[in-house]
Amino acid sequence: MINEREVQSLRRLAARWMEHANRPVMKDRRRQWQAIKDLAAEKPMILVETCMLSDYIGKDELISEDPYIRNIEKSLYEIVRHADEIGDDIVVEPYFRIPWVLELSDPGVPITAHHATTPGGSDLGYSYNFAIQSEEDYRKLHFRSRRVNRVESLHKKELLENIFGDILPVRLGGYDCFFQDTGYHPWLGNLYGGLTMELFKLIGNDNLLTWVYDNPSLLHKLMAFIRDDRKDHLQFMEKEDLLYQNTDTWFPCPGSYGFVADLPPADPGRGNVRLSDCWCWTDSQESAPISPTMFNEFFLPYMSEVTKPFGLTYYGCCEAIHDRFPYVEKAIHNLRAVSVSGWSNFFAMGEMLGKKYVYSRKPTPTYISGAHPYWDLLKKDVTDTLAAARNCNLEFCFRDIYTINGDRPRLARWVEMTRAILDS
Repeated sequence: MINEREVQSLRRLAARWMEHANRPVMKDRRRQWQAIKDLAAEKPMILVETCMLSDYIGKDELISEDPYIRNIEKSLYEIVRHADEIGDDIVVEPYFRIPWVLELSDPGVPITAHHATTPGGSDLGYSYNFAIQSEEDYRKLHFRSRRVNRVESLHKKELLENIFGDILPVRLGGYDCFFQDTGYHPWLGNLYGGLTMELFKLIGNDNLLTWVYDNPSLLHKLMAFIRDDRKDHLQFMEKEDLLYQNTDTWFPCPGSYGFVADLPPADPGRGNVRLSDCWCWTDSQESAPISPTMFNEFFLPYMSEVTKPFGLTYYGCCEAIHDRFPYVEKAIHNLRAVSVSGWSNFFAMGEMLGKKYVYSRKPTPTYISGAHPYWDLLKKDVTDTLAAARNCNLEFCFRDIYTINGDRPRLARWVEMTRAILDS
């Protein structure tokens, strides 16, 4: 039961959210983010990810006790604080989206995560049980069963609408792996085409790296299974009308926005959204140590097939891209944006991406994390990026920051520094 104090806290946060959403600058930011994705950038845009910061919203700042409502309170608070403090190009939309509740089975073997916590209590390290170790284990696999719980989904929507829907509209769409913790599916807001994370969870990192030599036939069988299971899931989402047009939203994992003219504009009243109306995000961090030619043989063809039904694809996350980008460019025909992390050669990527794609720069999070930021390295990170991407459609998406030692102002300072360099 939600008490009146909790209701009023949520309503205050919803009102602050809408104040930001109604600011005139939001329309201009949407236009400029879209210009980048339309490959006609007006200027580089800047975004800082805060959702992975465990201490961005203190536990003592939340008053809701019910776990679901507490998570909603935290989500509202995070966006409001972000828009209040950081000064980047965040776009606050005039609605709050929640996921459909999906009931998903395992793929025939258990996928169990084993978590470790830091001395401060943060949950940053984890591993899995790696249930597939042989051909016999592989034969246990089957497609996951899937069912959408519409009653529970609509109940959650109605609950939030009764609390703050008159202030901040509530929408349903997509699904959220954090509430479906079988460890085998992508993030809310992302229609995910990456497959090697699932491979890692099934066989472990050692096998992922050595089976290209020791057991290539089984590796291909596993990649085909993961591909087909993912395609089955995406077709389920489309058939059940659970998709939403992710051209109006932030993608949590790439850390970028989906505004673009080459896909249908988002329409909250539209049903029957197709995969071809949407962005796909795909990556392959787990195969980064493998040579580009082996990546092209064992992994990329399966990923490419998953991306085909989509309108556009964003490629990459934290892995280096420069050594394998020619293969990626050839395999993924709807490619539009590419992640350029600190592991990539900035200048080589600038030459290869040019004006043809979005240069989606991921500054190195180590430099701003921990007890003391390395401001000289952060400055060099930005200046090197500007030199490398001078002829590109450039966006800065600072993500994977896990700890700032309680020092929130450093995020705004990085934004101010970056804007000063851009303007110099």
